[in-house]
Amino acid sequence: MDKQALLGLNPNADSDFRLRALAYFEQLKISPDAWQVCAEALAQRTYSDDHVKFFCFQVLEHQVKYKYSELTTVQQQLIRETLISWLQAQMLNPQPEKTFIPNKAAQVLALLFVAEYLTKWPKGVDLYLRILMAINSELVDRDVVHTSEEAHRNTLIKDTMREQCIPNLVESWYQISQNFQYTNSEVMCQCLEVVGAYVSWIDLSLLANDRFINMLLGHMSIEVLREEACDSLFEVVNKGMDPVDKMKLVESLCQVLQSAGFFSIDQEEDMLARFSKPVNGMGQSWIVSWSKLIKNGNIKNAQEALQAIETKVALMLQLLIHEDDDISSNIGFCYDYLHILKQLTVLSDQQKANVEAIMLGQDKAMFVEYRKQLKLVLDRLLLLASVRRVFSSTLQNWQTTRFMEVEVAIRLLYMLAEALPGMMRTLVTSGVSSYEHTSVTLEFFETVVRYEKFFTVEPQHVPCVLMAFLDHRGLCHSSAKVQSKMAYLFSRFLKSLNKQMNPFIEDILNRIQDLLKLSPPENGHQSFLSIGVMIVNSEYAAERKEALMRNLLTPLMEKFKILLENLVLAPDEERQASLADCLNHAVGFASRTSKAFSNKQTVKQCGCSEVYLDCLQTFLLALSCPLQKGILRKVFPFIPSASEHILKDREAKDLQEFIPLINQITAKFKVQVSPFLQQMFMPLLHAIFEVLLWPAEENDQSAALETDFFSVHFKTVPVSTYDSTPKPLSHFSGVGYSNTPLSGINFLS
Repeated sequence: MDKQALLGLNPNADSDFRLRALAYFEQLKISPDAWQVCAEALAQRTYSDDHVKFFCFQVLEHQVKYKYSELTTVQQQLIRETLISWLQAQMLNPQPEKTFIPNKAAQVLALLFVAEYLTKWPKGVDLYLRILMAINSELVDRDVVHTSEEAHRNTLIKDTMREQCIPNLVESWYQISQNFQYTNSEVMCQCLEVVGAYVSWIDLSLLANDRFINMLLGHMSIEVLREEACDSLFEVVNKGMDPVDKMKLVESLCQVLQSAGFFSIDQEEDMLARFSKPVNGMGQSWIVSWSKLIKNGNIKNAQEALQAIETKVALMLQLLIHEDDDISSNIGFCYDYLHILKQLTVLSDQQKANVEAIMLGQDKAMFVEYRKQLKLVLDRLLLLASVRRVFSSTLQNWQTTRFMEVEVAIRLLYMLAEALPGMMRTLVTSGVSSYEHTSVTLEFFETVVRYEKFFTVEPQHVPCVLMAFLDHRGLCHSSAKVQSKMAYLFSRFLKSLNKQMNPFIEDILNRIQDLLKLSPPENGHQSFLSIGVMIVNSEYAAERKEALMRNLLTPLMEKFKILLENLVLAPDEERQASLADCLNHAVGFASRTSKAFSNKQTVKQCGCSEVYLDCLQTFLLALSCPLQKGILRKVFPFIPSASEHILKDREAKDLQEFIPLINQITAKFKVQVSPFLQQMFMPLLHAIFEVLLWPAEENDQSAALETDFFSVHFKTVPVSTYDSTPKPLSHFSGVGYSNTPLSGINFLS
């Protein structure tokens, strides 16, 4: 661009420069391509001088206003991109432009909108309204949970918008209503929704005025706009404000509506259905105002509010008794009015008559509702009768009935979603669980598990179902698919009936031992977890729980040792992989039993610490096997979990037995177990130091524990990194251990 000519844009420039700038402007307007230079200057922010920016916008304004239709599609897109780029830059600009710059930019945008709205940008206003709705939802919507910082931010945004832009927004809504009232009903409906949404937090005087109210009344006469216009009027009436001011607002609206003929009951039903909502809102607003005034002791204004309420009861009653439910159901005001009358000591004759009229309408509505509820009851009774008839007749002769009919009969009971005692007794005692088709078998057990609460009421049927689970009908079924499903259902059955299982625990363990095989793993995981949950949650003493858990896991450990010996002697790799896989399953099964413990039922409280230590010692033997190390070392993930349970016990004897195990792992695998050591080293030190601080007793093992501490310390420190051990250990140096033989140790040396 001509820099000399641009100097004439400065207000302080002499006349020659100004004339040259004017001539340059005329030259750019005539040139077919010069406007692109201005567009590029704006997009790239080439010039910082405000007058040059204004000049560039003037050139673009002339181009859009007079020559836009002559431009190619690419050139039109360039103008759009220029304006969007300039808008984006304003979002990032810490220093706002002088007022005349955004004003001129707004003019160019407006001209662009006018040029493109009808043909290329028909959704422009629609997008604007949608953005406003999204902003309102973010700032005001109570369904959106905000932090205290976000709530404070939203309040600040609303306050700033009230000061700066809300009047302009309201004016834009009015202009949209005037321009699109008869041409675009979709945009009009969106605009009215925006008005209703913003009423709650903007200055009501911007909307509750003759201009806007008359506009809403006009929209209420247009069928496609009626609902949104009535909703907007309802939001105006429903806005929170001082009770006296609310009374004045509602009274003035009533006068306007009455003079416009909207209070006539002879209007079409669609109009009454929509209009009944704001009318009901006005009545309820009076009642809320009356309640607040009575509470504040403002008897005079409260009496005026009551008189205003009385004058509208007649209209409300006409709407209440209307035969159209969409109209009568909208008048909750009548019931609020009854609540007011209940608080009055003396009722006038008119008030008594109003009560009778409301109750008449209420009785009718209650009778209609009663008929609906009665129909639902009759429908359910008919359904139950039909299901009971099919179910009973089928199960009486299930031995000679096709499997499809038996399956459907049980499925009907399953789908009722309610356990009917009579039908459940028939299901359990009929012997249908012995039906040889798998579909019937699965349906039987799924129904039994679904209605497990039946067995808490009638526990005498539990043994029958347990036997079905444990024999050839359930876990011992010939079908692998059924076995897998039975393992899952049996687990659910045991968990839901813990208390009812206590008398049968030992019998279940004896019967299920043959089923607890090392394959397939998906069944074993469920079975071991189920038995573990049953043992842990039983009412036995800790000694008995320990014995039961040992009976469960000892065969697993013995089988593990045998398989490990066979693995070393296995002749081919395929056999080795199979044996290693079984060993891996064994570790997983034992680990599943540990998931039965909880904060309320810990390993220590159940007396099972020794059992899991024995398991760990047994399983760790696999790590020394030279074959199939990839599979066998899957035992690593279980060591931290077992260690965590052991360290929670904080007994000197347990810790003394645990430390040699850690030494063996460290000596064998060194750097490979460094992450594990870093994870458990500090908890181990905490446990050791805590035990050492306990008062000395006879046969105290603290001295032995101190010796073991030094052994684990000197074995683990070389393995771990320098940053992972010395820094945490310094926390213990000379702090709280002055009375122990460890107090003289300098951990940083």
